[in-house]
This record gives sequence, structure tokens and C-alpha cells, in this order.
Amino acid sequence: MATTLAAAELLQWRRRQLEAGGEASQLDWLLDLEGGIRWQTLQQLRLYPDQSVELEAPLPRLELLWQQHLNSGTPLQYLVGRCPWRDLELEVQPGALIPRQETELLVELAEQRLSSSGDAPSEASPLHWADLGTGSGCLAVALGRCWPGSRGVAVDQSSEALALAQRNLGKHHLLERVELRQGNWWAPLAAWAGQLDLVVSNPPYIPTAVWKELEPTVRDHEPALALDGGGDGLEAIRAIAAGASAHLAPGGWLLLEHHHDQSEAVLALLNGAGLEQVSPHRDLEGIWRFASGRRPGATP
Repeated sequence: MATTLAAAELLQWRRRQLEAGGEASQLDWLLDLEGGIRWQTLQQLRLYPDQSVELEAPLPRLELLWQQHLNSGTPLQYLVGRCPWRDLELEVQPGALIPRQETELLVELAEQRLSSSGDAPSEASPLHWADLGTGSGCLAVALGRCWPGSRGVAVDQSSEALALAQRNLGKHHLLERVELRQGNWWAPLAAWAGQLDLVVSNPPYIPTAVWKELEPTVRDHEPALALDGGGDGLEAIRAIAAGASAHLAPGGWLLLEHHHDQSEAVLALLNGAGLEQVSPHRDLEGIWRFASGRRPGATP
């Protein structure tokens, strides 16, 4: 239910909440997503404190969510139950990783790779793709929307994550074109062997020792299955690289996200798996965060 109040009252409420603790950026995120007050609007209210403002949620609800966040450390995305990502608004739940902004670049890399190699799908030759470790389904939703003529498969070990991905895919009317398969990396994809034109993955890649030292908001609330990549952080990436040539179509692309200090090791794994055109790619902060490689045998 919408609530109308004076800007000065909202700003005073905001100050009180921050006095109780927490980060201003997080509270402003809550005001934006749950309260419907965009960041730019919030800045303008400071200049015009006498004007009225309309909230999409009453202050008591916003305060309750903020207090839950402060008391338990639960990410606000889980408390609100949704998260903006690219041009989407996705449902999020504790059984799956909260989509990160840098992962948006995997979609852009996919578009660039297929465009530059002339492999963009057509009705006569639809694209076949897979998202390994789909989690919330964010990449699967984005890829399905990028190429309406494509067919995809979203894989995850977690039944909770798959149920969430199913809801997000359903919201965007993609369930007729995107299959959901439960299992570990390539294991559910025997029927797709040698047919995948594109495979993307944001696997767990944080070394166990680093994961144990993450801030509690992440370590204690987001699933370890989606974060902990083993002793050196490369367990999942080794498995994905090892199965790539058997599952990619000739000329098919593999795109991976990895830890900020793993670029050299990941490129070596892709080269060792027999892929070609192996390349690193930077994230929004200029860090080598992604890697791509292609199965040999593309049609000239």
C-alpha cells in the first residue's frame, strides 16, 4: 500500500535508521527497491524537504526489514525477495547466490563472441546453449531473451536453486525453450553432447580459506555450494574445462567467470582442454574476471 509523507519526515527516518547501524548505500537500496524511491529522487529531497513523497511500502515495514538485516546479517535482497540485474527484476532466495553486477558481462561477452564469429542464431539454425550452475537462473533468463529462437538448458546441483530458476524463467515466459536439469556440471547433459554452441558458467571459484574469511553477510547466508571452489578455488572450473570439448559443438564457445587472481590458471586449463582462441576478459573494474575458449572445428 502506497504511503504519502513529507520529504523531511523520510529524511529524518533515514537518519534514525543509520544511527542504529548499517551502511547508507544498503539503506538507500532498500528505499529504492522496496520503497520505490530512486537514489536520484532521494538526493533531490534534501534540496526540497517540504515536498511530499510517495512510498510504495510503509515506513514500519521498511524499518522491520532494516532491523532484520542489522540483527541477523541477512542480505536485504533475501529479505525483500528480489533483486535488479541487467534490465530484469529477479526473485532471489537463500538457496541461490544473489546475482552480481559483474556477472552481467558474461551475457555481453556471449553476444560479442557469437556476433564476431558469425554464429548468431537464426530460425533455420537455432542456437543451443547451456548455463552450468544456473542458481537464480539470471544468466539463463538473459540468454533466452537475447536469442528468442534459441533453445537452452539450465543445470544446477541444488533443487532449491532449480525451483527458483524455474520461477524466474516462468516469469519471463521461457520455460518452453529452456530445460532445467539437476546434476553436477556436465553430468545431466549427455543428450546434448557435441551440440552446444554456447556454454556459460559462473561456478564456485573462491578458495576455501578465502571463503571462510568473507564478510558474514555473504559467508553465513549465501550458499557455500555456489561460492566455495575448493582448496585453490578451481575444482569446478577444472571439471567444466575437462568436459568442454565433448559437449560443445564444433566452433562452440565456453565462457567462464573466475576469481580475480585466477586468470592465468584458468587460461591454462582451457588451453589444456584443447580449446582454441582462449582469451581473458576484464570486469567493470578492469580486473581479469572472465575467460573464453572455443572448440576447434568451426565452419570457415
